Amino acid sequence: MSFFRGQFANVVEWEEFRDDMIFWKWNNKEIKKGSKLIIRPGQDAIFMNNGRIEGIFTESGDYNIESDIIPFLSTLKGFKFGFNSGMRVEVLFVNTKVFQVKWGTKNAINIPSSQLPGGIPVRANGTFSFKVDDYITLIDQIAGIKESYVVDEVKQRISANLDQLLMKWITKEGKDLFNLQANAFEISEGIKEDLDMIILKNGLTIEEFNVMSFNYPKEIQEMITKTASHGMVGDMNRYQKIAMTEAMAKSLSEGGNKSSSAADMAGITIGMNMANEMMKQMKQSDKEGQSTQEKQQSEPPKQENTVPNFCPNCGEKTTGTKFCPNCGYKLV
Repeated sequence: MSFFRGQFANVVEWEEFRDDMIFWKWNNKEIKKGSKLIIRPGQDAIFMNNGRIEGIFTESGDYNIESDIIPFLSTLKGFKFGFNSGMRVEVLFVNTKVFQVKWGTKNAINIPSSQLPGGIPVRANGTFSFKVDDYITLIDQIAGIKESYVVDEVKQRISANLDQLLMKWITKEGKDLFNLQANAFEISEGIKEDLDMIILKNGLTIEEFNVMSFNYPKEIQEMITKTASHGMVGDMNRYQKIAMTEAMAKSLSEGGNKSSSAADMAGITIGMNMANEMMKQMKQSDKEGQSTQEKQQSEPPKQENTVPNFCPNCGEKTTGTKFCPNCGYKLV
């Protein structure tokens, strides 16, 4: 504890409040007798002396520091204001709200895929929320050396890890790389857990993390859309032939004018895959047709068994049964 003569403060409050500010430190002034502490809704005030927490006050309102605050401080509870002396402490104001942040990948992430040698370029965006969780850790790791801390600094910390975490959870087994939105919840939950472990070291916690959408290059997105539309009408064989023709025609017409890119490679590769698939289907159809024809040729024509009008044994008129109603002779 230190005592100084000089500038005294009548009011201790969060003077530079901003909605995106996580904490702000009040210091460099001496608190004089009769000073007040103002805590607004959504704020906590932490009294510190020489880096040590003296007391944490969470109820909003106006307080007389001498009568309402000092008696509850750890080592300063016996402090008596002198005639010309004040008490010098630091007061850390913490924003207790849950902060909502939008995020998005700055560059496309190339997801490894056996279908595309260069990988599938994917972008993603969404939201996450966080709040202060541990005051002691926050002070030890950040507030001890910073006068204030804003949301953008947390966003930068998280963004630095997002590409790696997206790659990790997208490439988990069983995910359709052309329909990542179907696994958005699982991917989001995995990233949330990993990010929480990272920022807990700073006294923060992730409340929620969401992937709102995955975005593909225009050419790949068009192929995905066509696949979905043709799949709805159940004519996939026809679509494969059309898509193969479009992809190969485009690659031939543009190949000499444009430089290679992931999109060009995607069109050529998918077109070749579709061509191979169509050839397999044609061969299979030919085999089935040939087998059916050979079977029909090898089988003797079936003769229809009809009942004669009169019994060849007794001459009695028949009634359409297999045996003569008069003599019992077998008719067929």
